[in-house]
Amino acid sequence: MKMPKYEAPISHIDKWQHSFAYFTLSICWLLSFFRKPHKKYLIVFLCILFGIIIEILQSELTSYRTGDYLDVLANTTGVFLGLVVFNQIYKKNRYN
Repeated sequence: MKMPKYEAPISHIDKWQHSFAYFTLSICWLLSFFRKPHKKYLIVFLCILFGIIIEILQSELTSYRTGDYLDVLANTTGVFLGLVVFNQIYKKNRYN
């Protein structure tokens, strides 16, 4: 039995998924090291680098996947959004 193909009505839904995934990745790492806020920029840099490396590897090492610079942009957007949310949480907790 073949499953019917479902087309999402939202264009570029995978970019939103990339952003959400990297937002989650960065928030998890930032909250894991919240007692060491001086490491937050290293975490952000490494999350972005991870996204770039994954795109390069899937382009170079597989025949069924392609790397996409828009995916890198979506990943980076998610990481920066994670940093903004973390900074707001950290600022709020610091004053309490």
